[in-house]
Amino acid sequence: MDYDFLFDVWHLFVRALKKTIRTPIVIISALALPVLFLVLFTQIFTQAGVVVMNPLMDSGGAGEAVVDDINSGFLSKMLVTPANRTAILLGRLLHDMVMVLLPVGITLVLAYALGATVITGAPGVLLILFTAAFFGLAMSGLTMAIGVRTKSSQAVAGLDLVIAFPLMFVSTALVPYEFLPRWAQAFSNVNPFSYVVNAVRVLMSTGFVWSTILAAYAVIAVFAAVTVGATLYQFRSVEK
Repeated sequence: MDYDFLFDVWHLFVRALKKTIRTPIVIISALALPVLFLVLFTQIFTQAGVVVMNPLMDSGGAGEAVVDDINSGFLSKMLVTPANRTAILLGRLLHDMVMVLLPVGITLVLAYALGATVITGAPGVLLILFTAAFFGLAMSGLTMAIGVRTKSSQAVAGLDLVIAFPLMFVSTALVPYEFLPRWAQAFSNVNPFSYVVNAVRVLMSTGFVWSTILAAYAVIAVFAAVTVGATLYQFRSVEK
C-alpha cells in the first residue's frame, strides 16, 4: 500500500474541508437547499427526486474551487511538490463526497419528519447516502474538468446549470417514466440522474431491488470514470 499517496489524499482533503469551514456561507447554503427543496417541492416532485437533487445542484463548487486554486497559484505550487497529481484530485473529490452527505442526510431527516419512510431501514439509508455521494463524485469530476479547462468560475457556474437542469428535468425525478414523451424517455434511458433516482426510490418505497440498484451503480461508475478521467487529462494542461 502506498502510504505516501494516502497521506497526500488525506492532507488535501483536510485542506479543502478547512477552507469550507472557514466560509460559513457555503455550509449555510448547503443546509438551506435541502430544506427549500423538501418544503416547497415535495408536493410537486417525488421525495426520492428531492433527496438526490443536492449532489446535482451543489456540484459546481468543486469546479469553482479548482479555478480558485489555479488562479491563486496554489495548484501550481502543489504540482512542483512530490504529491501525486491523482492524489491532488482525489483529496478534493473526497471532500465533495463528504459535503454531499450533510445536505442529503438532513433531507432524509426532514422527509421522515414530514411523514416519509425508508422501507429498507438503516441499511437502506446508508445505501441512499452512498448512492448520493457516489453520484456527487461523478458530478464534481465533471465541474472540475470544466474548471481546469476554462479557468473561469463564471464558465463553471454557467455550464453547471446548463448540464444540471436537463439532467434533472428530463429524468424520472419529476414524473414517472411512462408519462414522459418519447424523446424524453430516450434521454432518460441514458441519463445517469434517472438511474440514481430509481435506485433511491426503490430503497425508500419498494425494497432491495438489486437489479435497479446495481444498474445505478454501474451507470454512475461509467459516468465517474469519464468525468474524473477528463479532469486528470485536463491536469496535464496546468503548468507547474
